[in-house]
Amino acid sequence: MPLSVIEVFQSGGNFMYLILLVFCLGIAIILERIFFLYYKYNINAPKLYQQVRQTVLKGDIKRAIGLCDDSPLPAVLRAGLQQYEIKKEEVPPAMEEAILEVAPKLQRRTHYLAVVANIAVLLGLLGTILGLIVAFSAISSAEPGEKAVQLASGISLAMSTTAFGLVVAIPCLLFHAVLQSKANRLLDEIDEYSMKTAHLLQSQVRVEKEAQ
Repeated sequence: MPLSVIEVFQSGGNFMYLILLVFCLGIAIILERIFFLYYKYNINAPKLYQQVRQTVLKGDIKRAIGLCDDSPLPAVLRAGLQQYEIKKEEVPPAMEEAILEVAPKLQRRTHYLAVVANIAVLLGLLGTILGLIVAFSAISSAEPGEKAVQLASGISLAMSTTAFGLVVAIPCLLFHAVLQSKANRLLDEIDEYSMKTAHLLQSQVRVEKEAQ
C-alpha cells in the first residue's frame, strides 16, 4: 500500500521539519520578489519614455517629473529631470548615481534562493547519513527481531530526507534563475532609457544654447 505524504514526512524524522522551515523561507522570498519584480517595479518602459520625451520637448520639465513615481526606472529618470532644472551639465552623473541607488532594490534577496537550495540539499544529505548510520547500527547491535524494523526505519529516514531536500532545492533554483533574469532585464531597461533620457536632455541644452 503506498505511503501518504504525511507518513513519508514523518518517516524522515526531525530533519524534515528543518527542511520544511527552509522551504517556507524560500517561498517567502519567492513571493516577495515576484510581487516587486513582476508587479510593483514592472512598468511599460517604452510608454513612460515616450511620455517623458513628449513632455520634455514641449519644455514642461515639471510635468515630466510628475510622470515619474518611485519605481526604479522612473526614479532614475526623475533624478535626471530634477538635475536638469538645477544644473543641466550634471544630468548624466545624477542619473548614474540614481542607478547605483535603485539597482540593489532589483537584486535584493534573490541570491538567497541559491543559499536556501544548498541548505535544503545539505540537510537532506545529513539526514541521509544519519539514517544510514541508524540502519548499519541496527545490523550490528540490534536484537534479531528488531533488526528489520530499525533497518527499515534508518533507510526510510535516509531516503525521505534526501527526496524532500531535492523537492525544496529544485524549485528554489528554478525561481532563482527566473527572478535573476527578470531583475537583469529591468536593469537593462534602466540603462537603456536612462541613456536615452540623458541624450534627450543634452539635446535640449544644445537647442537652448543655439536659440540664445
